[in-house]
Amino acid sequence: MVSDERNAHEGPATFREVFAQSEFRAVYASGALTWFGDYLTKAAVTMLVYEQTDSVAMSAAAFAVSFLPWLIGGPLLTTLAERYPYRRVMVVCDLVRMGLISLVAIPGLLPSQAILVVLFVSALANPPSQAARSALMPTILAGDRLVVGLGLITSTGQAAQFAGYLAGVGLASINPHLALFVNTLTFALSAALIRFGVRHRPSAMTAAHRSHLLRETAEGFRIVFGTPVLRAIAILVFSSMLFAIVPEGLAAAWADKQSNGENAPLAQAMIMAASPVGFILGGLVIGRGIRPELRQRLIRFFAILSPLALVPALLNPPAPVVALLTAITGFAVAGLMPVANGLFVRALPHGYRARAFGVMGTGTQVMQGVAVLLTGLLANRYSIPLTVGLWSLAGTALMLITVLKWPTPDRFDAAIVEARRSDPDDESEQPATSGPQSRPPTSQAGVGSM
Repeated sequence: MVSDERNAHEGPATFREVFAQSEFRAVYASGALTWFGDYLTKAAVTMLVYEQTDSVAMSAAAFAVSFLPWLIGGPLLTTLAERYPYRRVMVVCDLVRMGLISLVAIPGLLPSQAILVVLFVSALANPPSQAARSALMPTILAGDRLVVGLGLITSTGQAAQFAGYLAGVGLASINPHLALFVNTLTFALSAALIRFGVRHRPSAMTAAHRSHLLRETAEGFRIVFGTPVLRAIAILVFSSMLFAIVPEGLAAAWADKQSNGENAPLAQAMIMAASPVGFILGGLVIGRGIRPELRQRLIRFFAILSPLALVPALLNPPAPVVALLTAITGFAVAGLMPVANGLFVRALPHGYRARAFGVMGTGTQVMQGVAVLLTGLLANRYSIPLTVGLWSLAGTALMLITVLKWPTPDRFDAAIVEARRSDPDDESEQPATSGPQSRPPTSQAGVGSM
């Protein structure tokens, strides 16, 4: 194999280079389809359950049930992905979800309570599927292709959320069951793309290395929080999740109070759409417009900017300004997450990637839930602008402390070199300088994210 070393001072990898990888194209398209289908289902199922029960609580439960597997067993479920070939895990998970969602799609087959149970069982496939997808990334893309690929993936996820909700509401207003049948097709197409577009790789954990499932899960926590550079990334990512989600979580009440009930839906939509729009723009501008070395240096700046942008909420600005501040936060998170994500997956030893993703995925879900819950409780007692402004001010102080302890590029390089020694699928040269590392031959590709 020939190493494709990119000098740290050269420009970023291009979208053309990333999409030239055939496996990346397959997994990227698969992820876009399943994300779109997931969000479409959330919108359709909440409407379907509400129509059947006329209960807001049941409808909300149908929306929230997909988060439960992460909260109650994310790390344990993602450990399973380490035991089997990643391609097989992803295909099986897609087929299982296709079959279960098809049961919900058949009119009159299941009562509302049974629908919630089926949705929960279906959602159990999300953690191992996403963990396998993430763990493929460093075996398919490397160096700055990895970072640019992650930026594309996360931006596409935001776009899929917007498009999925829109399509779900539109189709569900005609027939919720039709929307669910569309979702079964997305899972079928996703399974086909992975099966025929990704080459087989043996499982990262051989039978000789297996122990007890709980012990293997605990090893995932130890590798994340026991490795200094991985721990630093985890703290930075978890801290950022405490603030970026707040405007979206409080959007309905904030919009209602801002407009005194007039045009509240428009204001709510404006605030909720601002974060993904900012993230998409940030992913495109930062991913393609800033060279790799500078992008890595700017991670401290974007980490501080993400909560700092919301501090002006203290002044009780109108909804369009709130949306602008939220978009800036989304832009900053787009400058932070793909770089941190790329460093994280490259510094992970072979055989721990899926488990570490479980730790990170669960942590981000928990942090977002805690942030929305706490700010919601505070906003019941104090005004929303005061709550968001002071919460973000405290976040700025937290991020300042966090970035002061951010590792140097040399420490990241050393961790990446050590991780690559454990990867039998990596035959490229070891990096000699800080910044993005060597890239694999063009016959390899992939996808993954936190």
